[in-house]
Amino acid sequence: MFLLYEYDIFWAFLIISIFIPILAFTISGFLAPINKGPEKLSSYESGIEPMGDAWLQFQIRYYMFALVFVVFDVETVFLYPWAMSFDVLGISVFIEALIFVLILIVGSVYAWRKGALEWS
Repeated sequence: MFLLYEYDIFWAFLIISIFIPILAFTISGFLAPINKGPEKLSSYESGIEPMGDAWLQFQIRYYMFALVFVVFDVETVFLYPWAMSFDVLGISVFIEALIFVLILIVGSVYAWRKGALEWS
């Protein structure tokens, strides 16, 4: 039998987690200054007047390097829960983690060969 009262804490946390950001945005909307002058609308770079155009083109390798770093960094975070409960899980989970690490190594070698890890 499905008992709805068992989920009271879940619904309370859900309502609170929805209500707090709405309340924070509402309060900041009322308290924030609204006056917009020329100083407010101008660019600001460390207290000095900006030089040149704000639209600079960056090379794609910076984004690719950051993307590869984020992907492999996030993927290795998934190994931490496995390492903490390694003694309980058994050999099948060890084989799955080994396959996961091999996929990470293959992806890293692929990114290296494609030149995504070269800075210059």
